[in-house]
Amino acid sequence: MKKSISIVAVAALVTSMFVACGPSKAEIEAKEKAKQDSLTEVAKADSIMKAEEAMKAAEAAKADSVSQAMKADSIAKAEEAAKGAKKGKK
Repeated sequence: MKKSISIVAVAALVTSMFVACGPSKAEIEAKEKAKQDSLTEVAKADSIMKAEEAMKAAEAAKADSVSQAMKADSIAKAEEAAKGAKKGKK
């Protein structure tokens, strides 16, 4: 009888040690909240980066468009000058 009581007592003691050593519910929730906050920050930074890339692409497209327009104007003026030079020679 004493052996069975001592075995039950040891089993209860070991079980209580395992339960007490685990993280509490508050710790688990705090860890999950930190994880969610971290994911939110990463998503925010990613969103900002994508917006900046879109702005750079728009600026590059605008600069390219202006460059193409300037090139077309330059060609048109050169052709006009060439026509004027041909008319002056005749």
